[in-house]
Amino acid sequence: MNHTETLTRYTANFVDELSINGLTDVVISPGSRSTPLALTFSEHKQIKEWIIIDERSAAFFALGMAKQTKRPVALVCTSGTAAANYFPAIVEAHYSRVPLIVLTADRPHELRDVGAPQAIEQLKLYGDYVKWFQEMAVPEATPAMLRFVRSKAARSVYMAQEGNAGPVHLNFPFREPLNPDFSLENIWGVEYEQSYMPALDGKKRLEQNQLEQLIEKLKEKQNGIIVCGPQTDEIFAKAVTNLAAQWELPVLADPLSQVRSGQHHKDNVIETYDAILRNEEIREKLKPDFIIRFGAMPVSKPYLFYVKEHIQAMQLVVESHTGYREPAGNATEFIFADPVLLCEDLIQTETALNFDTGWLDEWKRMNLIAKKHLLNGTEEKITEGEAVRGLMEVIPDSSSLYTGNSMAVRDVDTFFMTTPKNISVLANRGANGIDGMVSSGMGAAASGDPVTLLLGDLSFFHDMNGLLAAKHYNLNITILIVNNNGGGIFSFLPQANDQKHFEALFGTPADVDFKHGIMMYGGEYSLVSTEEELKEALFTSYQNKGLSVVEVKTDRVTNAQWHRHKWKQIETEILGDGN
Repeated sequence: MNHTETLTRYTANFVDELSINGLTDVVISPGSRSTPLALTFSEHKQIKEWIIIDERSAAFFALGMAKQTKRPVALVCTSGTAAANYFPAIVEAHYSRVPLIVLTADRPHELRDVGAPQAIEQLKLYGDYVKWFQEMAVPEATPAMLRFVRSKAARSVYMAQEGNAGPVHLNFPFREPLNPDFSLENIWGVEYEQSYMPALDGKKRLEQNQLEQLIEKLKEKQNGIIVCGPQTDEIFAKAVTNLAAQWELPVLADPLSQVRSGQHHKDNVIETYDAILRNEEIREKLKPDFIIRFGAMPVSKPYLFYVKEHIQAMQLVVESHTGYREPAGNATEFIFADPVLLCEDLIQTETALNFDTGWLDEWKRMNLIAKKHLLNGTEEKITEGEAVRGLMEVIPDSSSLYTGNSMAVRDVDTFFMTTPKNISVLANRGANGIDGMVSSGMGAAASGDPVTLLLGDLSFFHDMNGLLAAKHYNLNITILIVNNNGGGIFSFLPQANDQKHFEALFGTPADVDFKHGIMMYGGEYSLVSTEEELKEALFTSYQNKGLSVVEVKTDRVTNAQWHRHKWKQIETEILGDGN
């Protein structure tokens, strides 16, 4: 068997096994050394290939697609710094628990560390940010080697999804010539009806005696809260709100918890807790006996202050799999069990829990006050909060909102009120960076579902080449840019008091006219100045096909003042009513 046939059968068996294990999408960046993988993926009828030129953009595109579909997505690139450009998205995938299968081509062993071009050290390139690494063998086509590649392909799909999902990395050393021969017979090997290495995983569930121990700890408590942090399980919202209804407890629901929207019971959902907890006196009045948190830590910084100030409260953190996400540093009991099953089991317990219903009433009273101030009033020139408020009013049912970091996600936290619409809210809150946001949104839109991407001007500028995917694949996506000409979040931080260096180091105005860039990628563009104009422009964008961008221009200083005025109104009425 010659080199080309060996290369073809080795690579084809690997790719075919990925497909058998459920892989449907691969994101490929062009390069020579990755030719065997790129061509073989493109030849396989069950896998859709997406070509993204820039590797950094490609990795975030794959990340967004995996977040949206909740399935692993593969990445393919050539050797050298191409692989290094994946790093930011791999870090994000690690911390936000997103399954990626990273396939990097490499020089063969004899060309490493000898000064050969485009050769860097790629073994364990991503360190502990990947769940599993495998240096693949130089291609052979013996029966034993074909079984080897199938086993590694099957394991890679499993490992990416097992437990806390995340990225895995396989490094392929290829010798030249690099072109496979697809005219050969039976290149895909033996037709397997199932995975070469199938695995059955069950969900974790507390035993009856453990449930009883948990109930015993709660029996003597009066004032508790259920906190829902970022998570993506679509059926969790119904389970947790049913539990809250039975126990008569408030639910502090992060916008990424998927609890604020949908058809489930939402009477106990407190969506304005970020605004409520900004005042220290209010935080002290709302002293909890216990906190049960599902999912990651919420976005809200006032909630972090609240937790730190009430270290006496018993805190229980529920995780589907082992993990220690507790940045406040408080004493915490971790419950490693499926959240939905835990809620259902707790509802079925026979022991009566008599929590203070006045506690829930107080949270609801404050929530109504906060909602009144946040939803009322219209400025002559639109503010950033009004932009998010208008977006949430017109965003289509059964669609996704992909929100950027910094001010974007915080305004979603503040102005996204409960709704019967089914809105999936996504964000890159693993490492919380502003990079790769456009590409992430494009990856989510590639699933075919309606997607709105909300982000600031710096995030948009940072990843403008991500727009190429919309043009190349005619993706349907609406982008709302909130342009405050710089880093608006810094206006809320102590750095804003340094007038000498603030603009240069933190404000960082780019003074870019985005319209020209958007037109270059074939997008529709509109600039709006009022909330009504915004809603009209967004509504029109949802009727259009392809890329639509709506821009809102705001002032950073005015925006900070407007937010603080809203917060002051809320705390004044809450404290006034409570005295």
